[in-house]
Amino acid sequence: MNIEIAVFFIFAFFLIISSIGVITINNPVKSAINLVFAFFSSAVLWLLLNAEFLSIILILVYVGAVMVLFLFVVMMLDINISQAKEGFVKYFPIGLIVFISIAGLLSFFFYNQFENSNNNIITEINILGEDNTKNLGYVLYTEYILAFEIAAMLLLLGIISAITLTQQKNSENKYQNPSHQVNANKKERLSVIKDEENKL
Repeated sequence: MNIEIAVFFIFAFFLIISSIGVITINNPVKSAINLVFAFFSSAVLWLLLNAEFLSIILILVYVGAVMVLFLFVVMMLDINISQAKEGFVKYFPIGLIVFISIAGLLSFFFYNQFENSNNNIITEINILGEDNTKNLGYVLYTEYILAFEIAAMLLLLGIISAITLTQQKNSENKYQNPSHQVNANKKERLSVIKDEENKL
Protein backbone atom coordinates (compact mmCIF):
# COMPACT_ATOMS: atom_id res chain seq x y z
CA MET A 1 0.00 0.00 0.00
CA ASN A 2 1.20 3.50 -0.82
CA ILE A 3 2.38 5.60 2.14
CA GLU A 4 0.03 8.47 1.22
CA ILE A 5 -2.98 6.13 1.18
CA ALA A 6 -1.99 4.73 4.57
CA VAL A 7 -1.61 8.22 6.07
CA PHE A 8 -4.97 9.21 4.57
CA PHE A 9 -6.80 6.27 6.14
CA ILE A 10 -5.14 6.80 9.53
CA PHE A 11 -5.96 10.50 9.83
CA ALA A 12 -9.39 10.06 8.24
CA PHE A 13 -10.13 7.53 11.01
CA PHE A 14 -8.86 9.99 13.65
CA LEU A 15 -11.01 12.72 12.10
CA ILE A 16 -14.17 10.61 12.27
CA ILE A 17 -13.52 9.52 15.87
CA SER A 18 -12.73 13.05 17.08
CA SER A 19 -15.75 14.49 15.24
CA ILE A 20 -18.04 11.97 16.92
CA GLY A 21 -16.44 12.85 20.26
CA VAL A 22 -17.22 16.55 19.74
CA ILE A 23 -20.98 15.94 19.67
CA THR A 24 -21.22 13.01 22.10
CA ILE A 25 -19.03 14.06 25.06
CA ASN A 26 -20.93 16.00 27.74
CA ASN A 27 -17.89 17.84 29.10
CA PRO A 28 -17.53 21.01 26.97
CA VAL A 29 -13.76 21.29 27.56
CA LYS A 30 -13.13 17.71 26.38
CA SER A 31 -15.44 18.35 23.44
CA ALA A 32 -13.35 21.38 22.45
CA ILE A 33 -10.15 19.32 22.73
CA ASN A 34 -11.67 16.72 20.40
CA LEU A 35 -12.42 19.56 17.98
CA VAL A 36 -8.71 20.49 18.10
CA PHE A 37 -7.81 16.92 17.10
CA ALA A 38 -10.41 17.11 14.30
CA PHE A 39 -8.82 20.31 12.97
CA PHE A 40 -5.36 18.76 13.14
CA SER A 41 -6.47 15.65 11.25
CA SER A 42 -8.16 17.83 8.63
CA ALA A 43 -4.94 19.81 8.24
CA VAL A 44 -3.03 16.60 7.47
CA LEU A 45 -5.63 15.69 4.84
CA TRP A 46 -5.28 19.14 3.27
CA LEU A 47 -1.51 18.63 3.22
CA LEU A 48 -1.96 15.37 1.32
CA LEU A 49 -3.89 17.33 -1.34
CA ASN A 50 -0.88 19.66 -1.82
CA ALA A 51 -2.76 22.54 -0.17
CA GLU A 52 -0.01 23.40 2.27
CA PHE A 53 -1.19 26.98 2.85
CA LEU A 54 -4.70 25.89 3.88
CA SER A 55 -3.20 23.21 6.10
CA ILE A 56 -0.95 25.63 7.98
CA ILE A 57 -3.72 28.24 8.25
CA LEU A 58 -6.08 25.62 9.68
CA ILE A 59 -3.60 24.87 12.47
CA LEU A 60 -2.45 28.44 13.15
CA VAL A 61 -5.81 30.23 12.93
CA TYR A 62 -8.38 27.68 14.11
CA VAL A 63 -6.33 25.63 16.55
CA GLY A 64 -4.11 28.47 17.73
CA ALA A 65 -6.65 31.31 17.95
CA VAL A 66 -10.27 30.29 17.50
CA MET A 67 -10.10 27.24 19.77
CA VAL A 68 -8.41 29.30 22.49
CA LEU A 69 -11.36 31.69 22.29
CA PHE A 70 -13.78 28.74 22.46
CA LEU A 71 -12.04 27.37 25.56
CA PHE A 72 -12.11 30.76 27.28
CA VAL A 73 -15.84 31.13 26.60
CA VAL A 74 -16.61 27.55 27.69
CA MET A 75 -14.69 27.91 30.94
CA MET A 76 -16.24 31.29 31.73
CA LEU A 77 -19.83 30.14 31.18
CA ASP A 78 -21.72 28.66 34.12
CA ILE A 79 -22.98 25.48 32.47
CA ASN A 80 -25.07 23.15 34.59
CA ILE A 81 -24.34 19.67 33.24
CA SER A 82 -27.13 17.99 35.25
CA GLN A 83 -29.80 20.24 33.74
CA ALA A 84 -28.42 19.60 30.27
CA LYS A 85 -28.73 15.84 30.83
CA GLU A 86 -32.30 16.23 32.05
CA GLY A 87 -33.34 18.11 28.90
CA PHE A 88 -31.81 15.52 26.57
CA VAL A 89 -34.73 13.09 26.78
CA LYS A 90 -37.26 15.92 26.61
CA TYR A 91 -35.95 17.37 23.34
CA PHE A 92 -34.74 14.11 21.76
CA PRO A 93 -37.78 13.68 19.40
CA ILE A 94 -37.46 17.24 18.12
CA GLY A 95 -33.72 16.81 17.64
CA LEU A 96 -34.27 13.54 15.78
CA ILE A 97 -36.78 15.18 13.42
CA VAL A 98 -34.39 18.08 12.74
CA PHE A 99 -31.51 15.65 12.15
CA ILE A 100 -33.49 13.55 9.66
CA SER A 101 -34.69 16.67 7.83
CA ILE A 102 -31.21 18.18 7.50
CA ALA A 103 -29.67 14.84 6.52
CA GLY A 104 -32.33 14.38 3.82
CA LEU A 105 -31.81 17.89 2.44
CA LEU A 106 -28.02 17.48 2.36
CA SER A 107 -28.31 14.09 0.65
CA PHE A 108 -30.67 15.54 -1.96
CA PHE A 109 -28.39 18.52 -2.52
CA PHE A 110 -25.22 16.47 -2.95
CA TYR A 111 -26.99 13.95 -5.18
CA ASN A 112 -28.08 16.71 -7.55
CA GLN A 113 -24.71 18.43 -7.46
CA PHE A 114 -22.62 15.35 -8.20
CA GLU A 115 -25.02 13.60 -10.58
CA ASN A 116 -23.27 15.30 -13.48
CA SER A 117 -19.90 15.73 -11.84
CA ASN A 118 -18.08 16.20 -15.15
CA ASN A 119 -19.94 19.48 -15.70
CA ASN A 120 -18.96 20.81 -12.26
CA ILE A 121 -15.20 20.32 -12.59
CA ILE A 122 -13.24 23.57 -12.88
CA THR A 123 -11.19 23.25 -16.05
CA GLU A 124 -9.48 26.64 -16.15
CA ILE A 125 -8.19 28.92 -13.39
CA ASN A 126 -6.24 32.11 -13.96
CA ILE A 127 -3.07 31.61 -11.95
CA LEU A 128 -0.14 33.93 -11.36
CA GLY A 129 2.56 31.31 -10.90
CA GLU A 130 3.50 28.08 -9.20
CA ASP A 131 3.06 29.46 -5.68
CA ASN A 132 -0.20 28.16 -4.17
CA THR A 133 -0.41 31.01 -1.63
CA LYS A 134 -0.18 33.69 -4.31
CA ASN A 135 -2.74 31.96 -6.51
CA LEU A 136 -5.15 31.47 -3.60
CA GLY A 137 -4.89 35.12 -2.58
CA TYR A 138 -5.50 36.26 -6.15
CA VAL A 139 -8.63 34.10 -6.57
CA LEU A 140 -9.92 34.87 -3.08
CA TYR A 141 -9.72 38.65 -3.41
CA THR A 142 -10.99 38.86 -6.99
CA GLU A 143 -13.60 36.22 -7.82
CA TYR A 144 -14.68 35.29 -4.28
CA ILE A 145 -14.42 38.67 -2.53
CA LEU A 146 -18.15 38.73 -1.68
CA ALA A 147 -18.04 35.29 -0.05
CA PHE A 148 -14.90 36.34 1.83
CA GLU A 149 -16.63 39.44 3.22
CA ILE A 150 -19.70 37.40 4.24
CA ALA A 151 -17.45 34.94 6.10
CA ALA A 152 -15.75 37.88 7.86
CA MET A 153 -19.14 39.21 8.99
CA LEU A 154 -20.11 35.76 10.33
CA LEU A 155 -16.87 35.58 12.31
CA LEU A 156 -17.52 39.06 13.71
CA LEU A 157 -21.01 37.94 14.71
CA GLY A 158 -19.51 34.94 16.53
CA ILE A 159 -17.10 37.20 18.46
CA ILE A 160 -19.92 39.55 19.48
CA SER A 161 -22.04 36.57 20.59
CA ALA A 162 -19.19 35.18 22.69
CA ILE A 163 -18.66 38.55 24.40
CA THR A 164 -22.42 38.87 25.04
CA LEU A 165 -22.58 35.43 26.64
CA THR A 166 -19.67 36.15 28.96
CA GLN A 167 -21.12 39.52 30.05
CA GLN A 168 -24.16 37.94 31.74
CA LYS A 169 -23.78 38.76 35.44
CA ASN A 170 -24.87 36.49 38.23
CA SER A 171 -27.01 38.28 40.82
CA GLU A 172 -25.47 36.21 43.64
CA ASN A 173 -21.93 37.45 42.96
CA LYS A 174 -20.65 40.71 44.41
CA TYR A 175 -19.16 43.31 42.10
CA GLN A 176 -17.21 46.48 42.79
CA ASN A 177 -18.26 49.81 41.32
CA PRO A 178 -15.11 51.89 40.69
CA SER A 179 -17.05 55.14 40.27
CA HIS A 180 -18.59 54.77 43.75
CA GLN A 181 -15.18 54.04 45.21
CA VAL A 182 -13.59 57.10 43.61
CA ASN A 183 -16.44 59.46 44.57
CA ALA A 184 -16.52 58.35 48.24
CA ASN A 185 -15.50 60.94 50.81
CA LYS A 186 -14.18 60.78 54.35
CA LYS A 187 -17.58 61.30 55.98
CA GLU A 188 -19.08 58.27 54.23
CA ARG A 189 -16.17 55.96 54.99
CA LEU A 190 -15.11 57.04 58.48
CA SER A 191 -17.27 57.30 61.56
CA VAL A 192 -15.95 58.21 65.02
CA ILE A 193 -17.69 56.50 67.94
CA LYS A 194 -17.15 57.96 71.39
CA ASP A 195 -17.17 55.47 74.25
CA GLU A 196 -18.24 57.51 77.25
CA GLU A 197 -18.47 54.57 79.70
CA ASN A 198 -14.93 53.27 79.29
CA LYS A 199 -13.42 56.71 79.04
CA LEU A 200 -10.17 56.98 81.00
